[in-house]
Amino acid sequence: MSTDHTTPSESEVVVLDDGLPTAARVYDVMLNGKDNYAIDRQVAEASLGVMPELKEIALHNRALLHRVVRFLAKDKGITQFLDLGSGLPTARNTHEVAQEANPEAKVVYVDIDPIVLAHGRAILADNPNTKVVTADIRNPAEVLAHPDLRELLDFDQPVCVMLCGILHHLMDEEDPKGLVSALLDAVPSGSYFFITNFTRLSDSPESEELERVLLSQLGTGRVRTPAELAEFFDGMEILPPGIVPLPLWRPDELVTDATTIGVRFMTGGVGRKN
Repeated sequence: MSTDHTTPSESEVVVLDDGLPTAARVYDVMLNGKDNYAIDRQVAEASLGVMPELKEIALHNRALLHRVVRFLAKDKGITQFLDLGSGLPTARNTHEVAQEANPEAKVVYVDIDPIVLAHGRAILADNPNTKVVTADIRNPAEVLAHPDLRELLDFDQPVCVMLCGILHHLMDEEDPKGLVSALLDAVPSGSYFFITNFTRLSDSPESEELERVLLSQLGTGRVRTPAELAEFFDGMEILPPGIVPLPLWRPDELVTDATTIGVRFMTGGVGRKN
């Protein structure tokens, strides 16, 4: 993406269907959305062929996002949310949950897919406390310097930085840990990081096969061990119950079976910068 931030219509809106799949639209398929193309459905079908539980996992990821945002907005008084790799607007977005808890909560969505910007503008036109930015999170300096982000968020006050289901689309050579470190340096004490990632399961060869499918279809994908995920939280205090399978993080209802792939394949947690 160009670093020229003249006007969104000039620099950020491009042809939306370039024939390539995107993670945002593949995720939209998993959530039974309608804002996707045939190529995205092809990637989703190939992934579901390896791991049919992926739709269930996507729903667990979304449900955890709701619980984390609600908890931080209501119980911790966080009023600023930076949702990186946010994907397409869908049911119960970050701003809806946060602003339900606090109408003054501010949310900035960031995604590399320009269709996210187009759809976000349509649904957020009357919401002055929410903005959508098109940028590549692999360049945190560009993201953090974006004028729309700087206009809305005050980095002298705590921010919740959300990396929900996005780091597993970054290869090790793209330095996702460096990305998290740069973001951690940019926010003040009292800020929170919410991170989830596909998890390598030693008893599930499907997790390795899914990584191969993501690499071949999307060109990127990295399933990580729980220990590798924990490294993203270096320098933070990890909130209870720790880094756990998604349905086990402060569930709203009893989890009756925590042994299934659908429960265990994605892991996440919340850390606080002291």
